[in-house]
Amino acid sequence: MRGPVGGERLAAWPPVNIPLASRLFVERRDEGDWALDRWASGWWLSRPSPKRQAMRRQQRFVAQVVALGETLHGLSQTELLAQARAAAERAFVTGQAQAGVRALALVREAARRTLGLLAYPPQVYGAWMLVSGHLIELDTGEGKTLTAAIAACVGALAGVPTHVITVNDYLAQRDAQKMSALFGYLGLRVGVVHSGVAQALRHVEYAQDLTYCTNKDVVFDYLRDRVNARGVHSRAQLTVRRLHGQVHSQEPLRLRGLHFAIVDEADSILIDEARTPLILSAAREAGEETRAYEHLLRVAASMQAPLHYRLVEPHRQPELKDEGRALLEDLAREMDARDEHDGDTGPDALMGFWRVAWVREHYIVQALRALHVFKRDQHYVVHEGKIVIVDEFTGRLLPDRSWEQGLHQLVEVKEGCKISGQNRTLARLTYQTFFARYLRLSGMSGTLREVSRETAGVFKVRTVRIEPNRPSRRVTLPPRLLPDQPTKHHAIVDDVRERLAVGQSVLVGTRSVRASEDISAALTAAGVPHQVLNARQNADEAELVARAGQPGMVTVATNMAGRGTDIPVAPEVLARGGLHVVLTEWHESARIDRQLVGRGARQGEPGSCRTIVALDDEVIDKHGGTTLKMLQARYGGGPWPEHAMAWLQKAAQGAAESHNAAQRRHTLKADHHMRTQLAFSGATE
Repeated sequence: MRGPVGGERLAAWPPVNIPLASRLFVERRDEGDWALDRWASGWWLSRPSPKRQAMRRQQRFVAQVVALGETLHGLSQTELLAQARAAAERAFVTGQAQAGVRALALVREAARRTLGLLAYPPQVYGAWMLVSGHLIELDTGEGKTLTAAIAACVGALAGVPTHVITVNDYLAQRDAQKMSALFGYLGLRVGVVHSGVAQALRHVEYAQDLTYCTNKDVVFDYLRDRVNARGVHSRAQLTVRRLHGQVHSQEPLRLRGLHFAIVDEADSILIDEARTPLILSAAREAGEETRAYEHLLRVAASMQAPLHYRLVEPHRQPELKDEGRALLEDLAREMDARDEHDGDTGPDALMGFWRVAWVREHYIVQALRALHVFKRDQHYVVHEGKIVIVDEFTGRLLPDRSWEQGLHQLVEVKEGCKISGQNRTLARLTYQTFFARYLRLSGMSGTLREVSRETAGVFKVRTVRIEPNRPSRRVTLPPRLLPDQPTKHHAIVDDVRERLAVGQSVLVGTRSVRASEDISAALTAAGVPHQVLNARQNADEAELVARAGQPGMVTVATNMAGRGTDIPVAPEVLARGGLHVVLTEWHESARIDRQLVGRGARQGEPGSCRTIVALDDEVIDKHGGTTLKMLQARYGGGPWPEHAMAWLQKAAQGAAESHNAAQRRHTLKADHHMRTQLAFSGATE
């Protein structure tokens, strides 16, 4: 027997082969951040299994579950629950397929009785793969909500604290509510953590048998616990230190450890958001800094490219040249002379950083980024007089996040907003480091195959493809590549009208808020009624997306708006070809293209899609490189053959994803080095 789990003691959990960290929580010890180890793990765990063999394994497991399920109809609730607890513990701890068959059959029967849902074969096998600690690629529309709930029931029935982690507040609340009857029937208590739950009440939600939460909330709650119990390695030690006044915070600990996680939209959380560390900070009051930031922006605006600085592709990051540094040195000398002459208390005296070369260069680079890199309605929006960051992968607003090291304040001044105080960092952690600490990590998404090697290398988790319940009936129409934005908008309007004329509903996907508004303007000018959905993260979003499949409906949405929400397509629309999806711009990752296209033709329904892009789209312009120049020289402004478009797409997205993967590796390496330094100094992250 090993350590306590939620006040109980399980015979074989955690397993002895899992290296545990010497920390406050039960969690996995951090692995060494060696590139060769990651490469070897990634290669070994991402090796594809023969498709025929994998299909036979899936069919055999599901057939056994279905056959056993036929014998369970006569069980009483008490009998079913007793058998389910015994089977779940054995299945979860040992991972034996036969134990899994019994556990899954019992929980599937409970779902049939309470929800009226009899899990399909992909859901049954997907749930077993989650219980076994795999990432699963399950097509859009195959029922991820029920799949995750069945797997969560097995973990919770085994007595293991289980976290079902989603990408936003709405999905966490919706999924917990939809599955509540199943959980209640099995005697499981369910907690829900989202931004609306008070900090003082969160420990109650995490104390339940299983908890639905967002990725942001669970990481920041973990960091708050670490900060409040700095340097403490056990709950007993924490209690003793509190009694002696050595730990000032009396907040109860929120989490019970990192035992079992089921990550919904795993590619978005584990990959797309992995480039930026999560920072827990304490806000400082804004002082008399507005004039200083205004001064920085004026200096940056006076600098000329390419004389004083250059914008390094592909993301146009500013880099000072020797002439720019000389200009700043001259300015610093002028300020010193002015201070000595009249004792001026302007922004130079207030900030004081002009006298330190590397500090002034840092802030000027930040000012150049604010002016020339970060764009309104693409990287951020101005909402109620505040700068709100927009997630570039999802198009969602991130109201609780801010840029660090003065960048946020510089953008505020640029847009004429009230300046906020710079934050003081209390703790920081990356998603990659955090999720690698779970004793058992699993997750699901419709698009994981492209990043299976990276997830295997970082998290030591294999990705398994789950074949759909019904074959796809999606019709892919010939793509179009146009010379510029106006021509593209005209083609999109024509395509929408054509689809409406045959009775289909249309979903137009865009990369940014600004792009959605431009297309909306083109549709409005053409007299096409439509609805626009961008940069909102609430239940209204789900309602708008849910109407996207109704007759005559045209919805313009940022690429990920409504992700996780089904689009029910009206029968009369299905009879006319189903939902038509228009991809208006390639994204930096082909995965996101597939996610958007996957919004239509779900679960064997009819549907269609078409790609309409332009040569001056951002991804092509930034990442097309020599491939773009070569193809332009051959085909000019078009029309291009499909194989040339495919070649350009592969080259541009490959370059973009290679750059993003390098950023993730750099972030992970920097995080490892920082934790090593903090550990040496006796501090925590």
